[in-house]
Amino acid sequence: MKKNWQKYMRSILISLVIVGTGSLISGCDLFQIKEKQSDATLQTPPIARVYDKFLYPEDLEGLTSEAINNSDSSDIAERYIQSWIKKQLLIDEASSMIDFDEAEISRKILDYRYALMVHEFKQYHINNQLKTNVSEDEIQTYYQANQDNFELKQNIIRGIFIKLPKEAPKINTVGKLIRSQKPKDKEELASYCFQFATYYTLEDTVWLNFEELIQSTPLASIPNQEQYLKNNRYVETNDQNFQYFLYIDEYKIADQISPLEFVRDNIEEIIVNKRKIALANQLETDIYSEAQRNNDFEIYRNN
Repeated sequence: MKKNWQKYMRSILISLVIVGTGSLISGCDLFQIKEKQSDATLQTPPIARVYDKFLYPEDLEGLTSEAINNSDSSDIAERYIQSWIKKQLLIDEASSMIDFDEAEISRKILDYRYALMVHEFKQYHINNQLKTNVSEDEIQTYYQANQDNFELKQNIIRGIFIKLPKEAPKINTVGKLIRSQKPKDKEELASYCFQFATYYTLEDTVWLNFEELIQSTPLASIPNQEQYLKNNRYVETNDQNFQYFLYIDEYKIADQISPLEFVRDNIEEIIVNKRKIALANQLETDIYSEAQRNNDFEIYRNN
């Protein structure tokens, strides 16, 4: 039965592709409810029925594209049909329980339609006009002016962290390599970690969330992280299977101001979002001002 159903759905979807239905149709069209039609006017048999509402193959137009294989297309169509049935049942149940104000519903649908159109237009305008490059001066200026917004919620560190299986060779040399400032030793450490470490971070210029870093390690049970960070710069510890190495070059505790590098990405995102808002607001202002100059609208007030 299921194979026959999938075969039927595939044939429907293939026919939809043949007649050129590659693009998505609007949400309103997707949920269009068709009343029962006479046999003489039916071009194709319905796919599903809920009371006197029918779903037809053409209602599935745009659900899939040619890039999707037949099996996936059948699954998509089957999920849509089930969703359509549930919605029709809910609509019928709601109509029997509540006396809806049809005029109010129609107004809300129209408002929603207009809101979608405006949103799409603004997005189109923003995508064409938005500059996403953020200069270092802009980042620095925003950071200096809004430092109160960048208070740390967690302890962070800059340093080195390595997790090694206990059976890793020459494991006793790792501590020496970590604390060395010689470029040759740093290269040797990187090569060693690449070969044997289960996890490692050697970017000592990058700020890391300390609590996330020590999860699933013996260090996770530290009772007072702040005190621990103040009193420890280099730590070796182990559990049953692994040896852990931690070298702390610098740390910041919660409630201090975040270093710029830790919040740089957030600042760039904030600046770009502010540009988006400014573009959308300016678009409204420009269109309104031009229409006002051209007398394209009037407000009639009763005296």
